[in-house]
Amino acid sequence: MSAKILAFAGSTRKESLNRKLLEVVAEGARKAGAEVKLINLADFPMPLFNEDDESASGIPDKALEFREWMKWADGFLMACPEYNSSFTPLWKNTIDWASRPRAGEKALECFRGKVAGLVAASGGYFGGYRGLQQVRYVLGNIGVVVLPDMFSLPRAHEAFNADGSMKDAKQAEAAMNIGRSVAEFIAAKK
Repeated sequence: MSAKILAFAGSTRKESLNRKLLEVVAEGARKAGAEVKLINLADFPMPLFNEDDESASGIPDKALEFREWMKWADGFLMACPEYNSSFTPLWKNTIDWASRPRAGEKALECFRGKVAGLVAASGGYFGGYRGLQQVRYVLGNIGVVVLPDMFSLPRAHEAFNADGSMKDAKQAEAAMNIGRSVAEFIAAKK
């Protein structure tokens, strides 16, 4: 049985460099035999998390739909843009809503024991690496097994061809290796 991987970027920008990078990473997982569901968080709009709103109205439908995909998956591929040396508000809000249990569910059911591979793309020198450290911390605290290797792509605005492929073959291989590693880790656990 192949690994089921949910892939998403913490950006909804139409020309998101992180989304482009994620597509390369997802290809690595597919080549390793995984079933990858690549989603766009723009299709899952969620209000800013507020426990009072949750108490009054429940978990929003789009958050519930997103949670179902997370529960389906054995693991995750996340492309995490860096805003001011940290993760994006979109990424954190998505994780916060997904962490909210429904009646009869175990705490953090969407996360515990799942495996994650992390990547980032940025126009800057560090390629989003500083933000990935914080993403790793958050995920680890909610029970996700975050694989040690991460990939950050500096000067990402210069890294892609018009068709979305990466110009540098070594960078493309390193990015695909993140997807491959997640798929192989999950397959070894099954």
